[in-house]
Amino acid sequence: MNKKRVMIVLSVLLAVFLLSGCAPTATDADGNIKLIYLTTTIKEMMEEGVFSAILIYPLAQAINFLNQYVGVGGAIMIVTLVLNAIILAFTFKSNVSMQRMQELQPELQKIQKKYEGRDDQASQQRMSMEMTKLYQKYDVNPMTALLTTFIQFPVLIAMYNAVRRSAAVATGVFFGVDLSLTPLESFRQGSYGALVIYVLMLVLQLLSITAPKMLAERKARAEADRHHKHYEKPKDQNAMMSYGMIVFIGVLMISWPTALSLYYSIYSVVNIIKTFAVDKLTNKM
Repeated sequence: MNKKRVMIVLSVLLAVFLLSGCAPTATDADGNIKLIYLTTTIKEMMEEGVFSAILIYPLAQAINFLNQYVGVGGAIMIVTLVLNAIILAFTFKSNVSMQRMQELQPELQKIQKKYEGRDDQASQQRMSMEMTKLYQKYDVNPMTALLTTFIQFPVLIAMYNAVRRSAAVATGVFFGVDLSLTPLESFRQGSYGALVIYVLMLVLQLLSITAPKMLAERKARAEADRHHKHYEKPKDQNAMMSYGMIVFIGVLMISWPTALSLYYSIYSVVNIIKTFAVDKLTNKM
């Protein structure tokens, strides 16, 4: 299973690399980021490429338009909510599979422990068959569970570029915080608002990652109590990768515009709400 996990991670990283290459941030002759204004036309964006025209442009323009009525913070919030609602509508089954995979971890680890140290082909086949039966029992498709991740990549990259290039963000202020400055730049200028947004973003990212695990553990404890069994917390095999991702995000965001920290804060809150909503809906299914 470790090899499979490594292959999945490598595939995800490759997808990020390829998609990032699809939409390099456009710059002007002086090397400054080319901003998108309400007056910018889709024809101008088509000169940069299809990805910029069909994804980055609409998102940046939505932020620019909404900024006139609800401010830049509210604009980013509304666009993030609508975007996630659309993604959830197309990937609901995938989200259900992802959360059920968390609930299956104790049983999967029991199967892996049963065949631990047995590397012969027959044992590996039996282990694979037992795991397949477990997936079928709970109606989980591991590959379907990855669908959400892959669909979100181009959207996240488009939103990242839209936030960086939106004229409303470049000139916007959120509770006195200049969103175009990085948390590091704001701190050096003696302003701590950007640093608060940055730290909040990291905390929310952590909660977003741990929420599915927390729900899975709560269900497992309730199931054990119902059958009068002792609950044994399974080992989190992905903990190192999860916390490593938080550190990676933290290193990037400290030197990126505060607008992106604000976006990822909102994005994390939406993910947490989505996790609990999907959990509640699946309990009724």
